[in-house]
Amino acid sequence: MVLYETRARYFLVGTNQAQTKHRVLKIDRTEPKDLVIIDDKHVYSQQEVRELLGRLDLGNRTKIGQKGSSGLSRAVSAFGIVGFVRFLEGYYIVLITKRRKMADIGGHSIYKIEDTSMIYIPNDSVRVTHPDEARYVRIFQNVDLSSNFYFSYSYDLSHSLQYNLTLLQRPYELWSTPETSAEEEVQTQSKQDSFDIFEEEGLPTQVVYGIQNEPYYKYVWNGKLLERVKDIVHHDWLMYIIHGFCGQSKLLIYGRPVHITLIARRSSKFAGTRFLKRGANCEGDVANEVETEQIVHDASVMSFTAGSYSSYVQVRGSVPLYWSQDISTMMPKPPIRLDQADPYAHVAGLHFDQMLQRFGSPIIILNLVKKREKRKHEKILSEELYPAVTNLNQFLPPENSIDYIAWDMARYTKSKLCNVLDRLSMIAENVVKRTGFFINRSDFYCHTVRPDDRWGDVGGHITASGRVQTGVLRTNCVDCLDRTNTAQFMVGKCALAYQLYALGMIDKPKLQFDTDCVRLFEELYEDHGDTLSLQYGGSQLVHRVKTYRKIAPWTQHSKDIMQTLSRYYSNAFSDADRQDAINLFLQVYQPSEAKPHLWELPTDFYLHQRNTMALLQDRRSYTLWWSDGILSYLPVAYDEVPCEETMKKVKVKSVNRFDESIDIYTEFFKPYEITSFDDTFCIAMTNSAREFMPKTVGVDPSPFTVRKPEETGKSVLANKSSKEETLLQRKTAASAPPPPSEEAISSTSEDDSEEDRDDDGSVSQRSTPIKLLTESGESTRTGEQSVKEPYGLNLLMHVLANLKLGAMMELVVSHRIMKEITPVSSFPEDSVYAVSLPQVDRDSRDEFESHVMMGQGQVRLLCRDDMLMYREYVKNRYM
Repeated sequence: MVLYETRARYFLVGTNQAQTKHRVLKIDRTEPKDLVIIDDKHVYSQQEVRELLGRLDLGNRTKIGQKGSSGLSRAVSAFGIVGFVRFLEGYYIVLITKRRKMADIGGHSIYKIEDTSMIYIPNDSVRVTHPDEARYVRIFQNVDLSSNFYFSYSYDLSHSLQYNLTLLQRPYELWSTPETSAEEEVQTQSKQDSFDIFEEEGLPTQVVYGIQNEPYYKYVWNGKLLERVKDIVHHDWLMYIIHGFCGQSKLLIYGRPVHITLIARRSSKFAGTRFLKRGANCEGDVANEVETEQIVHDASVMSFTAGSYSSYVQVRGSVPLYWSQDISTMMPKPPIRLDQADPYAHVAGLHFDQMLQRFGSPIIILNLVKKREKRKHEKILSEELYPAVTNLNQFLPPENSIDYIAWDMARYTKSKLCNVLDRLSMIAENVVKRTGFFINRSDFYCHTVRPDDRWGDVGGHITASGRVQTGVLRTNCVDCLDRTNTAQFMVGKCALAYQLYALGMIDKPKLQFDTDCVRLFEELYEDHGDTLSLQYGGSQLVHRVKTYRKIAPWTQHSKDIMQTLSRYYSNAFSDADRQDAINLFLQVYQPSEAKPHLWELPTDFYLHQRNTMALLQDRRSYTLWWSDGILSYLPVAYDEVPCEETMKKVKVKSVNRFDESIDIYTEFFKPYEITSFDDTFCIAMTNSAREFMPKTVGVDPSPFTVRKPEETGKSVLANKSSKEETLLQRKTAASAPPPPSEEAISSTSEDDSEEDRDDDGSVSQRSTPIKLLTESGESTRTGEQSVKEPYGLNLLMHVLANLKLGAMMELVVSHRIMKEITPVSSFPEDSVYAVSLPQVDRDSRDEFESHVMMGQGQVRLLCRDDMLMYREYVKNRYM
């Protein structure tokens, strides 16, 4: 979009990616304190916009020679509107001026905000200045929009992939909106997919129905900034941003691309910094609540209707109680205190009610706080949370009760007898089997050919088109940073194994440490953990996965000390300013002449606990603590049930078949015009083949093969720079407890590890990928691996042996032999790589054989048509 400026108005001209449709927004500049926006809702063509801008330029010009003779000037180019904000003077508009593509899901691009511009709307002649305005602007700009804010034009980032895809599969009887005519309703009810293109008799064009739904405002950070214009402008202008983390990596499985995407959504309710926001507010929103979603999809097919997509969601958040820490006397661990008595677990009930509505059941709590302490500190929270959960559970049906798992992770880390990650992997296996995960495909044929015992036990809700995750794991320690991130990584690793198995990529739902796949996933999770830790705690992670595996190098200890000091400094000196900025950005505090200034408030308690100041007319029941309608649909989440209440949030629009908002290809891939490489290849994606695979020739290229740390691509480079550190790593790894699934404490994990290992220590078929169409043979003299064809013939050697034209006859013979041989692998049509033999007609075959005979010196008799053509050529050429 482009912002044009005249003395009386701003004109914001927005266009789609293909620049075929334009909209114009008129913003009045003569109002000193009010926001006047006009949207005519008209779609302009490119020619109409040029004519409009030309007329505006001509109409706003003053006499030639006078100052300011230009009528219309271009102010700034932008990619979207963050929102409109007002302090003590007039309104500002905040625009995104720079962006970077971070991920791609089903053809929908996800962008990170790189830079923004804040423009004052009223012109100088009507501006009424205020002495404190500049200070509010500085506080507002303390929220760095260029760090970890994300948006997408066509994909709803505030909802999970499961919600977005199940939304498309809801029955058409429920799509009843005032905008839909009677004729269109008849058409919609006769179809079963909202993005299907269909043709009715008597209709000149085909019709497509697109969907637009309300975002989940809990994870939207500019909802309040757009509230003023939400009902005035067309919804294409509204672009909701999320705060958190987004990263995407590419896993190559024998050349087949699989994208692993990690999206973390930070809650905008009760948001703030570490010591200033603890526990929950009176509405059930907890501090540092983050929803982490891992999406795995086969990148060969970029379409939600035809591609294979899988996702798994888990949540972290502070302990849902009224508690805080006194930071008046700064110390590394301020004492924990419970602020209010809550004997009926009212605030915990509100929190778990939200979770049941969004995720369904079972809700599983993994509490990692300490149990044994010389002086009570973290233990206070466990002693209060467990009775609260017990109290809430007695009113729920037993099959939908909240599960509570308490495990003192810090104490087990210090113990030499226990392997922490082994215990976490057992918990993860149990959790993933109970909640299940989302996949938009029914079971593949390979699941029948290579069945696995674990696959039958996976929970969730099975539908005709795949599986749906029901319930969620909620992990917490005191800060929800270090221990929580490692626990979430282990659960995510277990879920990733099931997701890859469900997509037909591996033959057993289990992944080993020290494989390219897990290294890639671990790096993604550590970036995710560092980002969230910086946002809430002011420093990167102190304890990482390597720390708990006890293979971290000795240099890591000095880094841990620096991170601890950085976190302490941030909490002591900069958190208060950051908290003020967040309160102002989220409009929790709105400046006014009648109110005290933000920096004059002794506490922001009443800003986040609004209900404490009001007398509630209808108090919630202590026994029936859940919202109406939730229990009747459990274990499925109420938000995903196609009932009348949830359908109110969804609108259906009828558009033309060739509309770019539906056709992702013509919207984003433009073969008819020249594009730059920077626009086309703009994702800086981590690639398993380049960065993690060994550089030597002749190794197994599978990303599921266990490798020693020194074999990987990154550590090969590290060996050249610091050999001593690598030697120390090896010594540390040798003396440390073995990684999970090699040696375990319990008898069950011992059995598993024995099955997973062969006698010689190599990895068995349990963790190797399904070799669908190729088998690696022995190395040739050139060092390259010979590749067998799927039908048992090595055609590559035929081509390399003789490149003369006469040798092509051998290929014809080979083709005939291939027709008679039965394929090794006969997949049904659910496989993307189903192989069909090429069909060659008789005329083409005769023409090819005649060319081969000519090359061998055998002349074929000319037919009548050839003679006539030859005579015509001679006559035209020489006569």
